[in-house]
Amino acid sequence: MAQKNTIEEEFVHLARVALSERTQDVQMLLQRVAKRRTTDRKLAESLIELLRENPTRSTPLRRDISAAVPTDSDTRTHLLRFEETPHIPFEPVYSEGVRVALDRLVEERRRVEALMRAGLEPTRTVLFTGPPGVGKTLGSRWVARSIGCPLLILDLSAVMSSYLGRTGTNLRQVLEYAKSCNCVLLLDELDAIAKRRDDSAEIGELKRLVTVLLQQLDDWPSSGLLVAATNHADLLDPAVWRRFEQQVRFDLPEAEAARTFLGKLFENPALKTGKWLDILSVAFAGRSYSDIEREVTLAKRAAALDGQPLDQHLPSLISPERLSHLPRQQRIAVAAQLAGSGLVSQRRAQEITGVARDTIRNRTEGRGDKG
Repeated sequence: MAQKNTIEEEFVHLARVALSERTQDVQMLLQRVAKRRTTDRKLAESLIELLRENPTRSTPLRRDISAAVPTDSDTRTHLLRFEETPHIPFEPVYSEGVRVALDRLVEERRRVEALMRAGLEPTRTVLFTGPPGVGKTLGSRWVARSIGCPLLILDLSAVMSSYLGRTGTNLRQVLEYAKSCNCVLLLDELDAIAKRRDDSAEIGELKRLVTVLLQQLDDWPSSGLLVAATNHADLLDPAVWRRFEQQVRFDLPEAEAARTFLGKLFENPALKTGKWLDILSVAFAGRSYSDIEREVTLAKRAAALDGQPLDQHLPSLISPERLSHLPRQQRIAVAAQLAGSGLVSQRRAQEITGVARDTIRNRTEGRGDKG
């Protein structure tokens, strides 16, 4: 049976690692010592408290962010975007599964001492997948804000150098820097640098990026959280998938989620709970949050320019083209709600939904759909 190291031997090992100036290695060693020293609770508790507090005081982000952020050696452009306090215009709307996953990430960081006492570490890497505009970037901002950490966003356009071999150097430089900080790092559009290595269309340089990324993911410290996001999960190299401890799928909103999101966009209390909210939530079901916000913003601008109430411009949010993604029965339901609620005439409901007047009349009069 192997004999445990003495405190003196562990101290020498700690000194050797500290002299290498790799902060994450020092933290990992202290975590291991804290786990093993169960017979000395005072020492273990002191180490856990030190690990919890020290990163936020020692991170270079707190000293001089403009000087510390890595840059491309040729263009001198920053390779990272920095948000010390991530801005969130309103609380995001997510499905129950996504909300639970995000809450758990935050809870792990807030109660890291409980994990460490059990010999565990918080989640180090998580992958967000889903179509564009469903809140993956907003989710990373929400997590960073909730745990009180700055958000670093990898600027892929800056990292992708025109010089062969430089891109891998830039990527390694960015990831090494982020590993030394107490932060949330977002690798947006991960598929741009982590495509399948069996893709014959990709040049060798891009394939080497996958190897660089895998090495960095394996060595990612628990002092920070790496969040990667992609709209094209099917393009990712299988080995990249396996390196992430968690995967969270963001889906397009259904009617109830669309209704909640619309309620956040409308300022008029009557619109927040009125008939338009019910109708638009069905019309926008299956559309991305960014699409919904863009359409509502256009209507707000038109209302402001015309000096009219917003509800006078809400019919413009509905058209046969905008409803084309909905099943036929849902399109009929939208048309019937418009006419049956008295918001527009049956003729107008036909114009903006493309549903025949006879079908609308039959539905609103309760005789079913004969159209």
